[in-house]
Amino acid sequence: MASPEPKLYLLLISVHGLIRGHDLELGRDADTGGQTLYVVELARALGESEEIERVDLVTRRVVDPAVSDDYARREEPLSEKVRIVRIDAGPEGYLPKEQLWDHLDSFTDSLVEWIKAQPRIPDIVHSHYADAGYVGVRLANLAAVPLVHTGHSLGRDKRKRLLAKGLSSQEIEATYNMARRIHAEEQLLANADLVITSTKNEIEAQYGLYNYYDPDSMAVIPPGTDLERYHPPADGEGSAYRGRLEPFLRDPGKPLVLALSRPDERKNISVLLEAFGESEALRDAANLLIIAGNRDDIRDLDTGARHVLTQLLLLIDAYDLHGTVAMPKRHRGEEIPEVYRAVSAGGGVFVNPALTEPFGLTLLEAAASGLPLVATENGGPVDIVSNCRNGILIDPLDASAIATALLRLLGDPKAWQEASRNGLEGVRRHYTWQAHAGRYLEKVRSLADKPRKTPLAWPAVRAARYRDRAIFTDIDQTLLGDPPALERFAETIRDNRKLLTFGVATGRRMESALAIMKKHGLPNPDVLISSLGTRIHYGSALTEDSHWSDHIDHDWNHDRVRRILDELPGLKLQPKSKQSRFKISWFYDPDKAPPAEEITSLLHQAELNANVLVSFGQYLDVVPARASKGQALRYAALRLDIPLEQVLVAGGSGADEDMMRGNTLAVVVANRHHEELSALVDLERVYFSDRSGAAGLLDAIEYYAFLGSGEVEDP
Repeated sequence: MASPEPKLYLLLISVHGLIRGHDLELGRDADTGGQTLYVVELARALGESEEIERVDLVTRRVVDPAVSDDYARREEPLSEKVRIVRIDAGPEGYLPKEQLWDHLDSFTDSLVEWIKAQPRIPDIVHSHYADAGYVGVRLANLAAVPLVHTGHSLGRDKRKRLLAKGLSSQEIEATYNMARRIHAEEQLLANADLVITSTKNEIEAQYGLYNYYDPDSMAVIPPGTDLERYHPPADGEGSAYRGRLEPFLRDPGKPLVLALSRPDERKNISVLLEAFGESEALRDAANLLIIAGNRDDIRDLDTGARHVLTQLLLLIDAYDLHGTVAMPKRHRGEEIPEVYRAVSAGGGVFVNPALTEPFGLTLLEAAASGLPLVATENGGPVDIVSNCRNGILIDPLDASAIATALLRLLGDPKAWQEASRNGLEGVRRHYTWQAHAGRYLEKVRSLADKPRKTPLAWPAVRAARYRDRAIFTDIDQTLLGDPPALERFAETIRDNRKLLTFGVATGRRMESALAIMKKHGLPNPDVLISSLGTRIHYGSALTEDSHWSDHIDHDWNHDRVRRILDELPGLKLQPKSKQSRFKISWFYDPDKAPPAEEITSLLHQAELNANVLVSFGQYLDVVPARASKGQALRYAALRLDIPLEQVLVAGGSGADEDMMRGNTLAVVVANRHHEELSALVDLERVYFSDRSGAAGLLDAIEYYAFLGSGEVEDP
């Protein structure tokens, strides 16, 4: 008799916005919308399956008097097998997603520490949106587990639309941090085992814009809706909600056209006021109900929401729609199902005029409540209306076409009934959370059951307990250049060997690193990370970590990488002594060769996944995607069970950057390559010393009180 399949532990990551298990503040701002609802409902639905052992939904912890204390709770149960886990990252207060990028490495490091305390590591990591994808790539690579990703929206598509609206590239970058977002999306597409989309259109029109475009690794699994919460009104069911609208409306008995979204320019709510303002027939047929987030004073809202709501009020006045339009200041999440039913009971219509809609969960909620739809022809509504046959697709820029579509449904009871009935049947057939969870588990089960070359035990080795901290440093242009300071540094290491693990992380090969260390009188390291993080050796015997070699071999294709890059101008292969199985090295002429970002794009277009590193403006190295100094350091710290908060890292070139981001303490020495580490200037845990070489490292040891008693001091 075959043994039952092991149950799955799923880790969902959704970093930004405000996530809790009750009273979701949907529409509060641009970061707390459909994605927030989706991840909570997905976690709950998965937790109902017998195949699941545990689901953890991980988000950022927020401690801020401007928001509820709920978001400061470290854990919040959603069901017996499901919980929300909140991880600290950066300042305690609430931040918009565009300001989170510099804190994502810290989020990742803190999440790894949290996972270490759990009974086991996850079987699957599932990231949501680009910021969580950045975290997911690093976590999945470190743990050697499959990565699943859902984009929700994509940077390249958004940038294309913003450019079309007349914004300059500089304005887009300043507002949206778009370059970092797109870079993270390219990286996660190259690393993801499965990308889940809501529609076929999303695969072709949005993911097709990316260099690493692999439709075979993508699956369409539309979200579900909660049919217990969203259902049509019972015969004769009354609604107190309509009474609350009477102060707004001259004739509150008319059918309602309902628009429900956050106050975001992309939602294009203003076109509805144009449609009503320019169509007397539409004004005679219906009233317009706009629910666009919550507000006390528009002047206190963020710039985007303030602009949208001000524009709506001005249009109401310009078209003299007072008495025809209701735009309540506040609503509660739990009353939205009643709103849908009230609109449905009165023969109304739900409208979504967004410029583009990645999917459209509100369309499903409305359809499940018996409402016909008028929706944008751009994005997810195409699939919903096709599957459910319950509405009309419109050009969101054509106010006249919107008015015509609304009147077709409002003025024809037979058409309204048919669309309402089709919507109810279509949602039950295609869009339940149970169906979504079932299809989801089919896909991820095949990933979890796939033999993994390198299952990782956390931690597998333990350092002597008295070594509770570590120093990791590069050699060239970090330690060397000041012989007296280097001698003092070597003495400091020797005097503190019982307290301290000494590590070296270098681009040099192991033999070369040991030779130069011996030449300059440095003690042998406890951990030697060589060849840009592709080899790790431990202890006085320099025992190689063969597990690491197997780990980074994932998706590595040395020969194809070399063939593609050998054809590029400005690259000259370095001598054989500089090459290794997992590192290909060229001399790099920045005046002739493409920048590193273009080289990475070229590899992605060839469906090759690797890290491209430029050091000191003159060397280019390519290593496996799972290899880098930073990834090797985190792996070694994990194996030796040394908290990253107790690790001091020193570097001087771009190849050192990922060691220095996150929860490590870091020092950039004065003789650094200035351009390559300039992005670290504003990071809290990175100290820029005004001293060169080993003197800069000694300066940092004093600055952080690193060798004092007890825990090291935060900067």
